[in-house]
Amino acid sequence: MESKIIGQTVPIVEIKLNKGETVYTQSGGMAYQTEGIQMKTNARGGVMRSLGRMFTGESIFMAHYTATLDGSIVAFASTVPGSILRCDLDENNSLIIQKGAFLCAESTIDTKVAFTKRFSSGLFGGEGFILQKVEGRGAVFLEVDGDLIQKTLAPGEVLKVDSGNVVAFEPTVSYEIEVIKGFGNILLGGEGLFLTKLVGPGNVIIQSQNFQDFANKLIPFIPSNNK
Repeated sequence: MESKIIGQTVPIVEIKLNKGETVYTQSGGMAYQTEGIQMKTNARGGVMRSLGRMFTGESIFMAHYTATLDGSIVAFASTVPGSILRCDLDENNSLIIQKGAFLCAESTIDTKVAFTKRFSSGLFGGEGFILQKVEGRGAVFLEVDGDLIQKTLAPGEVLKVDSGNVVAFEPTVSYEIEVIKGFGNILLGGEGLFLTKLVGPGNVIIQSQNFQDFANKLIPFIPSNNK
């Protein structure tokens, strides 16, 4: 499998497959394809695994694209302005990703529900109690809103991030929620009540744009029919 990322504003990943190779994405994620691509949609991993994806905000059904000819191409587009990141995994590494970050992956990559280690993290974290874990041997492509920032945390090193700006992190990174201190900061700071506290060691992937916040800022400018 070969891949290249095209574009800078709303990029796509173009994947060239040899006969028999398969990639999958959420239903509706494909941008274009050449001859020699066969599509099959199913509840990947069974009913329970599919329900778990629903709780993470992903599609219950996954579309699988298999090459019937060498050199067949299928492309997947990001949904908002930003970046696409390719991550190559094997049996020694995996990733915990936030909902909405998964774009597509090789069929040898598995996605499943990953519960946060602290109940309070999911209850108050703003990204939901359930995250996703991606593992296996192969490539997975992540969608990043805005620009991509990657940081490597040393053991015990702390990074506090707005929850919507976290894309992914290695399982060695601990994850919890910290309440913003100070009544004035909570009331007037404009950052909400909570920050995501990430503690190393491990790699962290951050996005510069929290698209949910951006969408919320647009709401006052959307015409309303209410009188």
